Amino acid sequence: MGNTLIVYYSLFQNTANLALEIAVQTGGTMRELIPDKNYSFDYNTAAKEVRNQISRGFCPKLISGDESIEDYQTIFIGTPNWFKTLAPPVMSFLKQHDFTGKTVIPFCTHGGGGFCQIENDIAKECSKSTILPGIAINGTATSEEVTNWLEKIGYEL
Repeated sequence: MGNTLIVYYSLFQNTANLALEIAVQTGGTMRELIPDKNYSFDYNTAAKEVRNQISRGFCPKLISGDESIEDYQTIFIGTPNWFKTLAPPVMSFLKQHDFTGKTVIPFCTHGGGGFCQIENDIAKECSKSTILPGIAINGTATSEEVTNWLEKIGYEL
């Protein structure tokens, strides 16, 4: 499917692990989004910070991961499910790039909430791209789950 990029933000490594599995199976390039200020490693404090950012529509400045996407045709976009939507660093990435004509494939990790608004939020920011059905994983994905999903959405391995 042309050049493939796997962009993700991960605080507790679940999303990073899923991104890695997708990269292994697609041969895509991984790119981690790193905001200028990290969230607290204390879950409750991080949750307060995140809820505040989301409610304000705040998009943190990215110090890494924000390079051009021009050379990529297919872009997997990964995020944890935070308060039913995507992590603010992922929103920053979406707002700063033009996805016209590209294929965008969401993925997320969650603790039982599934995608909630994530697919809709990505579709809103990438309205001129083709959005394929994503995968939402509770905890850790098995390589079989990822393989089955890629086959189902017609990703050419």
